[in-house]
Amino acid sequence: MIIGFNLNKMENSKDGGGGSNDGGGGGFIKSRLHVNKNRAGFTLIELLVVIAIIGILSSIVLASLNTARAKGADAAIKGDLSGIRSQAGIYYDTNLNYGADVAGGDCATVGSLFLDSNITQALAHASQVSGGAAECYADDGDVAVGTTADSWAISVPLKTNTSLSWCIDSTGTATSTANGAGISADTATCL
Repeated sequence: MIIGFNLNKMENSKDGGGGSNDGGGGGFIKSRLHVNKNRAGFTLIELLVVIAIIGILSSIVLASLNTARAKGADAAIKGDLSGIRSQAGIYYDTNLNYGADVAGGDCATVGSLFLDSNITQALAHASQVSGGAAECYADDGDVAVGTTADSWAISVPLKTNTSLSWCIDSTGTATSTANGAGISADTATCL
């Protein structure tokens, strides 16, 4: 937009004077300004290109967020199991053992340390975040099922790699193991 000029009195160098071919004065300058003044939006092609670029960028961001979300879930699982180790120590100090032997990975065995309310809550949260089931073992070193386990192990599947589990045990081990094969049932320890 030109301010302070009268387009009707501008000279057009093309026709040598103040007149023009269209009879309205200003010729090329006036018609060019008229075209630019009426072009207020974007073309359909420009809008479609911008939408496509935004779509591509958003898909990249969403893929990155899903990976970060899964890694956060793994960190939550590891944190829950770390809390269980501390709670199991308190359970042992109170009862002088880890409760009943647990075979077959059953975390709901009556009389076991896995029914302690704090441990149960941590196991439930870890299993929920994982999307898989926890496996729990406790053993007293005897082949027969006993009531005074002296070792325990827990394994929960990881979110980032469903073929792996995070395993912790009473010896202080915390490691990634293969799903379903990460705990020695005879000794209730992580492999």
